[in-house]
Amino acid sequence: VQLQASGGGLVQSGGSLRLSCKLSGGNFKIMDLDWYRQAPGEEREFVATVSANGATNYADSVKGRFTVSREWPRRTMYLQIDNLKPEDTAVYYCSTVSRGARIWGQGTEVTVSS
Repeated sequence: VQLQASGGGLVQSGGSLRLSCKLSGGNFKIMDLDWYRQAPGEEREFVATVSANGATNYADSVKGRFTVSREWPRRTMYLQIDNLKPEDTAVYYCSTVSRGARIWGQGTEVTVSS
């Protein structure tokens, strides 16, 4: 199982981005998929999850601005980020659990300028 995240970049405060995470290997249809982020000098934190049946859950800090979704034919998870704030600056990682082990993608960097 491998995860490949993309879509990060430099944006102004108030802007939007859509991050993508493509899953290779594994059974996409039964896997819960997660987004985490790690800001400079901080620990990695949970951002959002979309379960195999499409249920979603978000960290309180991103509710109302972030939307997580998944698309089966493309084996891809998305994170739509609206109204970006400087405190959203971080490396964003997609993740899943496969055979009891947490798998991480390589991360995509989001920088928000004020």
